[in-house]
Amino acid sequence: MNTLEILFYALSAFAIVSAVMVLISKNPIHSVLWLILVFFAISGHYILLNAQFLAIVNIIVYAGAIMVLFLFVIMLMNVKKDKEPQKQNLIKFIGVIAGGSFLTLLIALVKQTSQLQGKTVLLKEGTIGLIHPLGKALFSDYVVPFEISSVLFLSAMVGAVIIGKK
Repeated sequence: MNTLEILFYALSAFAIVSAVMVLISKNPIHSVLWLILVFFAISGHYILLNAQFLAIVNIIVYAGAIMVLFLFVIMLMNVKKDKEPQKQNLIKFIGVIAGGSFLTLLIALVKQTSQLQGKTVLLKEGTIGLIHPLGKALFSDYVVPFEISSVLFLSAMVGAVIIGKK
């Protein structure tokens, strides 16, 4: 096993443990914090695939902006445990059946992929997913659509500020 494979398995285990913690956490704020850790693990996978731009966008957009929005909404909702309705036994049973079916599907997929284990391919070279070729294409071939979209975003922000002040 080389270091990239060890790093891949470590990131995968970290992502799975964090995702399970998102599901079993009683506190919704703790669930959001665990979800941020899942996004960081996924960004690590993007870096292993030589897609640095996707990794940075994932951290900035999802782990940054979207999670701040989730935390803000959760804190505004003021979720109380005593007001939460109790789930019926039928819904719990259906959840157990669905989870068991999903687990069976995952086990079948892992058994199928064990045949392909010796044939793993990791990207080590190339320019796919790097920021420099993307920036070069964006500011040379697609400069007009890029500038039009930036003007649209600017007008949307000004409109949101105007609506918010009323």
